[in-house]
Amino acid sequence: MRLQGQRAVVTGAASGIGLATVERFLIEGASVALLDQDAPALTREGTRLGRVYPGRVHVETVDVADHGAVRGVMAASLSALGGVDILINAAGVNVFADPMAVDAELWQRCLSINLEGAWHCIQALLPSMLSQSRGHVVNIASVHGHRIIPGAFPYPVAKHGLIGLTRSLGIEYAARGIRINSISPGLIATPSAQAWLDGLSEAERLQQIELLPCKRFGDAEEVAATALFLAGDEARFINATDILIDGGRSQVYHL
Repeated sequence: MRLQGQRAVVTGAASGIGLATVERFLIEGASVALLDQDAPALTREGTRLGRVYPGRVHVETVDVADHGAVRGVMAASLSALGGVDILINAAGVNVFADPMAVDAELWQRCLSINLEGAWHCIQALLPSMLSQSRGHVVNIASVHGHRIIPGAFPYPVAKHGLIGLTRSLGIEYAARGIRINSISPGLIATPSAQAWLDGLSEAERLQQIELLPCKRFGDAEEVAATALFLAGDEARFINATDILIDGGRSQVYHL
């Protein structure tokens, strides 16, 4: 019960890393608001978890790219939970394309969800966190924010920006009781990653595994465990920092 009595908001909560984080936080005693734009999946998971953790699950459908909608949903979540201590920005979308094929719409979609969405959520909750002189934010960035993989543009641009946002705001509000950190997952077995892997040949999938020093993909629960650590008091001297979770792949020089 490491988060007993804590109140958390998790975006991208209907699947993958977001859902794994929600489940871990609930196990650890927190009350959690689940935010996602996938209404059917959100309703399904919210109903399932609400039966197991009655009175500690709140659900709101929202597109984090919509600044006005985010403000309204965050106000509703603050009211439902009685305040917010933790924000996990896990909402994101893979946008990989040839740079010459990226038009204004695709560029904006990538940045509005992967970068601006996190800022919208932080901006909406900061006043409440500052009023209580306490708040923990964990942004889910990516190994793409550290290493450039050809063919992945413009996703790395947004993730580099998200790590920069983390560092900038973490320093800005450190003296006022707010900690802001990020996690950069590598290849994690999430639904979106699985959809990509399903499009590869067996030889290509094996090649992806071979690139990992540990010879396996990561689990969403492993990322959730790191989010739990960063959001808790055990990490109270960790701020404006990014933690890589990629099995060591980004440290290896690949020929």
